[in-house]
Amino acid sequence: MPRVPRYKAQHRFPSIERDVATRSGPPAWAVIGIFLMMLFYFITSAAAFLMPVTLGVLLFFVFVPFRRLMGRIGIGAGISAAIVTLGMVVLVGGLGYFVSGPISDIAADSPRISERLEERFETLRESFRPLEEAAARIENVAGGDDGEEAVAEDAQPAVSPLGESGVIGGPRGDSLTVTADAEATPVAQPQEVRVSVDTEQTSAIQAVIASGPSVIGQIVFTLFLLFFLLASGDLLYLKVVQSFDTLSEKRAAYMAMREIESALGSYLGAITLINAGLAVCVGLAMWIWGMPQPLLWGVAAFILNFIPYLGAVTGVAACFLVGLVSFDDLGTPLMAAATYLGLTAIEGQLVTPYFVSRRLQLNTVVVFITVALWAWLWSVLGMVVAVPMLVVVKVLADHIPGLERLGNFLAGDPPPTLEDDDEEEDEAPQKMPEATA
Repeated sequence: MPRVPRYKAQHRFPSIERDVATRSGPPAWAVIGIFLMMLFYFITSAAAFLMPVTLGVLLFFVFVPFRRLMGRIGIGAGISAAIVTLGMVVLVGGLGYFVSGPISDIAADSPRISERLEERFETLRESFRPLEEAAARIENVAGGDDGEEAVAEDAQPAVSPLGESGVIGGPRGDSLTVTADAEATPVAQPQEVRVSVDTEQTSAIQAVIASGPSVIGQIVFTLFLLFFLLASGDLLYLKVVQSFDTLSEKRAAYMAMREIESALGSYLGAITLINAGLAVCVGLAMWIWGMPQPLLWGVAAFILNFIPYLGAVTGVAACFLVGLVSFDDLGTPLMAAATYLGLTAIEGQLVTPYFVSRRLQLNTVVVFITVALWAWLWSVLGMVVAVPMLVVVKVLADHIPGLERLGNFLAGDPPPTLEDDDEEEDEAPQKMPEATA
C-alpha cells in the first residue's frame, strides 16, 4: 500500500511572526490617522472645558516660581495662591473697567460707524470708477460689435402707446382722441412705509451678549483651578515623578517639568513686558495722529501682540478702518496704520529676538501653522495659548528619548551654511587614517 505523503502545516499556514511583520505597517498608520481625527474632534467638542483647564495649567507653571519664592520667606502655599488669584482678579477687573467705557461707546455708535464705512468705501469706489469704465471699453472693443449693438438698442427712445398724435383706434374703427389735462387734481395714493432692521448687526450684538456668561464662567473656572494648583504646593510634581519606576526616569521627569516652568516663565514674562512697552508706544502714536480712544488702542496692541503674526495684521487692519471712519482724507488712516505696522515690526524683528532667550526661539513656519490650527480649533484663546503649548512640546521633545528629531524640527536655530558643510566634508577624510592606525 503506497504511503501518503504528509505535509507540514507550517507550509500551508504562515507563521504568526511573518504575518504580523508583513501586515503591521498600513494598519498602524490607519490607526494613527483615525486617532488624530478623533482627537481633533474631541478638542473642538470639549473646548468649553479644555480651554480654561489649559489656560489654568499654563498659568500654574508661570506662577510656580513666585509661589516657591514666597515659600522661602515663610509664606505658605495657600496664601501665595490667594495673592496670585486676587491679583489676577484685580488685573482682569481693572482692565475690563477701563475698556468697558470705550467699548460701550463704540457699540452705541455702531450704526453711524457702519454708515460712515459704507460712505467711505463708496467714495473709494468712485475714485476707481474711471479705471472700471476703461476696462469696460476695452472689453467692448475686444468683443466686437456686440457691445455697440447693445448700446444702440438701449439708446432708442421709447414709443408712447398714444402715438405721436395722441390718437388711439377705437373698437369699431373710429378714432378716440385723448388729451392730457395739465391741471388735473392729483389723486392721493397710499404710501407703503418700510422699517429696515440690520439683522447682521443685531445678530452680532446678540451673539456677543449671549457669550458673556460663558466667558465669565470660563474665567472663574480658570482662576479657581489656578488657586487649587498653586495651593497644593509641589503635589503635581510629586505625583508625576511617582508615576515612573526607575530613578533615572524620575529624575528626567522632574527636570522636564522644571524646564517647562523655566521656559514658560521666561517666555511669558519677557513677552508680557515687551507687549506692555508696545502698548505704551502704540497708545502715544495713536494719540499723536488724533485717533479716537488711544487708551483702547494701547490695550488692544497689548492683547493682540500675544498672537504671533495674525495679531499684528488684525491691529493694522483695525487701525486703517477706524481711521477711515474718523478722518475725511485717506492719508491720515494710511499713516496711522503704517505707524502701527512699523512699531510691531521693530518689536518683532529687533526687541523680541534680543530679550527672548535663544533656546526659546521656535521655527517660524511651525509657529504660524500652530497659531492657525489652534485658531481653527479654539478661536481667539487658541491663538493666545498656541505658542506656550508649542514651548511645552519643544521642552518635552528635548527630554523624552526618541523625540530629539521633533525638538530639533521645532527649534528656531539658523540653518548651517554651505561653507560649514564643506569644511566638515574636508575634515572627515583626514581623520579616517588616524582612526584606522
